[in-house]
Amino acid sequence: MNISNRERKILEILLGNPEGITVKDIAKELEVSARTIHRDLKNTEDITNHYNLILEKKSGVGLRLVGMEQDRRQFLSALANVTVFDFTPEERQSIILATLLEMKEPIKLFTLSTELKVTEATISHDLDQLEKEIASYRLILIRKRGYGVEIAGDEANKRAALSSLISKHIDPFEFVSLIKDNIQKKSQDQFSAISNRLLGLVNPEHLIVIRQRVEQAREELPYELADSALIGLVVHLALAIERLQKGDSIQFDQAQLMQMEGTKEYRVAEKMIRDIEGPLGMAIPDDEIGYITMHLMGAKLRSDSNYIDMYPDEDIVFSANQLIRSVSKQINVPQMNNKQLLNDLVAHLKPAIYRLKQGMTIKNPLIREIKQDYDELFHMITAAVKDTFPNMEFPDDEIGYLVLHFAAALLNNEKAVDLQALVICSSGIGTSKMLATKLVQRIPEIKHVENASIFDLNKLNVEAYDVIVSTIPLKEFDHDYLLISPMLTQNEIHQVKKEIKKRKLTVHMNNKEPRVTTDSSNFTVRMEALQNYSRATLDLLDSFQVYDVTDNLTIDSVLRLVCKTLAENKIIQSEKIVFKKLQLREQISGLGIPATSIALYHTRSNAIHKPTFSIYKLNHPLAIRGMDNNQMEMDTVIVMLAPEITHQEVLEILSFLSSLIIQDQTSISLFESGDEPKIKQYLSEQLELFIHEKELI
Repeated sequence: MNISNRERKILEILLGNPEGITVKDIAKELEVSARTIHRDLKNTEDITNHYNLILEKKSGVGLRLVGMEQDRRQFLSALANVTVFDFTPEERQSIILATLLEMKEPIKLFTLSTELKVTEATISHDLDQLEKEIASYRLILIRKRGYGVEIAGDEANKRAALSSLISKHIDPFEFVSLIKDNIQKKSQDQFSAISNRLLGLVNPEHLIVIRQRVEQAREELPYELADSALIGLVVHLALAIERLQKGDSIQFDQAQLMQMEGTKEYRVAEKMIRDIEGPLGMAIPDDEIGYITMHLMGAKLRSDSNYIDMYPDEDIVFSANQLIRSVSKQINVPQMNNKQLLNDLVAHLKPAIYRLKQGMTIKNPLIREIKQDYDELFHMITAAVKDTFPNMEFPDDEIGYLVLHFAAALLNNEKAVDLQALVICSSGIGTSKMLATKLVQRIPEIKHVENASIFDLNKLNVEAYDVIVSTIPLKEFDHDYLLISPMLTQNEIHQVKKEIKKRKLTVHMNNKEPRVTTDSSNFTVRMEALQNYSRATLDLLDSFQVYDVTDNLTIDSVLRLVCKTLAENKIIQSEKIVFKKLQLREQISGLGIPATSIALYHTRSNAIHKPTFSIYKLNHPLAIRGMDNNQMEMDTVIVMLAPEITHQEVLEILSFLSSLIIQDQTSISLFESGDEPKIKQYLSEQLELFIHEKELI
């Protein structure tokens, strides 16, 4: 496979979004036009077809790759080994930055454009972007005609930029383990060109020695460093050694160095440096001790130590308390007497303030996501930080870490929050109840779930729900909702939990009381409900039947047979209308229940006289699309129908029946068996329990 890097990125994005993603969102992520994405997609369709993956385009959903999970995994593996002949703008800029930081003399634009196979104008535009990025490290980009381009600035700042570049493209933990295990010697095909280039910045043997010495030194510090800080220190030291060997030494302020000499951090850094000199066979200047001391003082601390008692008389504890009071006031939550939050803030602010005073930079890889998910809280904490530290300027990356601490404290609040979800499907009687059951099982915060069909949307007050999910795309729906499958995959659970987390935070910040649901005590209303439940139950049990289909039929032929049978039994008025509705429902999304041999066909129509529930056992299994969009074999068709306009109690009972199908493996096996007497007995018992639990009499 020989494709451009942008095409590879597009395919990776599609594989990572099985629920679908719009061309506009892909274009935004890759910083190109929608027209460019459409053009690139034309070049990839032959490749995806080769792996049995179909590029599906749906209005309201966008694009998604549909196919068997095995084919998706095989394709993802193939992409990892693809031969790339160009780079995304971000990758190209990272390669340019790494090159400039390594070079000791100016480099011509022509050389960069030749290496990266782009025009000099493209390189010039990339340099414009890099100029803004490196300014945050106090570095300057020098560009002169006939001279070339180079980066000027302190060595310490160049190292910080290199370290950040590594963190941006390779997880630091993975970086160290890859070198330690010599994985890169076996094969580097699994990494991108920029990752391979960064992996080559340090000597693997040096890195192993440094890691051993750093792990020994951690025991000598008076506090516990976070694992990320330790790994970061290993990377910093490894880069320092490589830079020293190339003649790039750091110049540390001697007055500041003398002030540091009496600290525990200095003694630990000095021992670390001296222990490294021997195995590496090189002398390391004292300036490097100051450099490492500074990083120890500015390193993130582990939050499971007691820093409140460690710094009882320091201003940092007072400032952390003041910050908590300020945020509590803004979010309308009583003073958060949360000792864990205070301890976490002290652990974070102690090194953070040191970093800010020393002009050290820190990058928060989650900052974009934090701003998006916690926008309101982010602005509140920014204001509170300005109020608490009026003489210091906290960058957004530092604010982002504080937001996570406060969000965690709010979400761990002991006050329980019961959230209400709305589940929408085409009819409100089939897949929606399956999804509702799984939501309650997998997400404890969701206590109340209501099912609705697309027909009901105009009648509902959607503002009353904390989260809205749908099994089908909702055209012209103006509210936020999550499009997920009825089987609720792990990825979809993550999406819902993320939405729930944002909602819980909003509830806590606004100090709302949990919603209380009250049932009507009106006798007449309860009797009408009981009558509706009873009539629906009798209709369903009277019409229930299991039919054997012995002929080898297509799914359309099976559905025609279903409609003919129901018309003969006077349950539907028009075979043609109901058949068309069932066909349309199948086109919206898969109806096969994964890990079973069952398909649930359901719809509502004015051509249906009364609710019905029936099963059709096929002697010849059929391949259909499952609810997870994978192909599956099916030999049991369950058909559930209801009039388009009917009582809410009827819809409740039908939804309840659909949840029974997947209640557990015993119920699944029962419905797959096609044993009519046993299934009817089971339905009778479960419906009786359902009505009794309503406590209408």
